Amino acid sequence: MSSPKPPRSPSQHRPAAGRPGGARPGQRPGQHAGARPAQAAKPAPAAKPQIQPLSEAEMAQLEQMLDRVPAPLEPLDISMLDGYLVGVLLQPKAVQAFQWTRYVLDSEGRPAPAGFDSRELLSLVKRRYQELNQAIVDRQWFDPWVFELAFDEEDEEADDDANPSEVVFSWVAGFALATDVFPDLLREDAADLLEPLATLFMHLDPEDLEDADDLLEEIETLEPPKDVSEAVEGLVVATLMLADISRPQPRAAAPQRPPARRGPPPRGRY
Repeated sequence: MSSPKPPRSPSQHRPAAGRPGGARPGQRPGQHAGARPAQAAKPAPAAKPQIQPLSEAEMAQLEQMLDRVPAPLEPLDISMLDGYLVGVLLQPKAVQAFQWTRYVLDSEGRPAPAGFDSRELLSLVKRRYQELNQAIVDRQWFDPWVFELAFDEEDEEADDDANPSEVVFSWVAGFALATDVFPDLLREDAADLLEPLATLFMHLDPEDLEDADDLLEEIETLEPPKDVSEAVEGLVVATLMLADISRPQPRAAAPQRPPARRGPPPRGRY
């Protein structure tokens, strides 16, 4: 399947040598012959590391840091960044951090100027990356970062009339950038990809979908989202559908049947 053109966006222990003191096999030296050997305590299962989602203050801080990336670099905005991270995480093979972080600071992947310190910025980005990755692994809902369009506070109906595609456009554009830079996802079975990709790319300009006639035809069959909530839900549903294709969960081993029980021996003369 052709990649859509990304839209431009504003130690081991040794065995003992012998049995000292005539100890029996399995008996520790000095242990009474009738005593039971102590059983080693089973190690507690490792706890799943807790991922701390970014707070609203940290999101605002990240947004400010992106705005301060020096020219001529063109960093992703915070919504485009979120879609980009999802596109990176859905690749069949994990993309190394040094490969994907360069496009956070510049949509063309140009290196940052000498002296620019991006460590704090990328630290926040990587926390969001970990949060999204956990949601994808667990097939759980996540809240995409999408812009709320500004509207007149006196117009209470303006927010309800917001164009859903305009609200989610930047997020989808970031996803499209990831599939353009890292195209392995689009090399999966095209028939399986069609529905979830159409759900995402329906929010782009058809002119950005070059050589993707099958995708455009699929988009024509879809009902546009009625409101912003439905459009955002579509982003999450499409993401998890793509995860089932490119990052399938391991199947649980089928339980084995116990061996058949033998009945009593046949009666007869002995």
